[in-house]
Amino acid sequence: MPLNPTLLTTILVPCIWGTTYIIFTQTLPVDHPLLVGALRALPAGLLLMALGPGLPPRDKLLPLAALGLANIGIFFALLFVSAARLPGGLAATVGSTQPLIVGLLAWPLLNRRPGRGQIVAALAGLVGVALLVLDPHAKPDALGIIAGLAAAASMATGTVLTERWGKMGSPLAIAAWQLTLGGLILLPVALIVEGLPPVPTALNGLGFAYLVLIGTALTYWLWIRGITTLGAGVAFLGLLSPTMATILGALLLGEWLSPLQFLGIAIVLGSTIAGMILSRRRASAVAATPQPRAA
Repeated sequence: MPLNPTLLTTILVPCIWGTTYIIFTQTLPVDHPLLVGALRALPAGLLLMALGPGLPPRDKLLPLAALGLANIGIFFALLFVSAARLPGGLAATVGSTQPLIVGLLAWPLLNRRPGRGQIVAALAGLVGVALLVLDPHAKPDALGIIAGLAAAASMATGTVLTERWGKMGSPLAIAAWQLTLGGLILLPVALIVEGLPPVPTALNGLGFAYLVLIGTALTYWLWIRGITTLGAGVAFLGLLSPTMATILGALLLGEWLSPLQFLGIAIVLGSTIAGMILSRRRASAVAATPQPRAA
């Protein structure tokens, strides 16, 4: 697959997302995961809307709200619940089921049956992430694992629907509208369930500034552009997120990676490349297949 500019910027997105766990656990109120998700989404959406798209069109409000709920509202809430209850490695391993779920959902939603190669690549990526980040001594939390799996399923649904409904506006507009709508849906739920957070500190402000500007506004615009241009197969790039998180953690702690972790990195990179190529080929084959004409 040629390295075009859109692909290169889309690869950058999960690498930035790989810093989310450490930013959340080290700079933000961990006991308010729903509110953190809402305050991550809503300001980023409003910022992107101010750059040009304006308010969403009324005739597209329902599908945009569905995207905002799947990609942002539900996903952010469950993501931070999982991150608050699970060690980083276990949370990343559970989240790496997303490419497999995307492949399965593309069958009923995009009429694109996953090939064996795609399924093998997705499972290999899951194994690679487990080798890379999973701590055998980590104690699993049932609610955290359920939240992580549900978060992966939610964003996988949003990813497939974004490809299906990708002509509703520019990537900047779609990102702005779904971030805003998702944040508006999540914010009252967070306030009812968790209440107000403690008085924010300067460290909280720095964490939110990075998460809103870089980790959300910029990355979701680039991610939506990647999906609408390259297809739902970009979900395989999400495997790079735990890879970047592990490498970053090793650099910050001054630790060498183990041979199993290097093997995990190799498997993740191989499955990511293979999954992207196979997904694009599958999409091209389906698009080239003549559809039966209605009687």
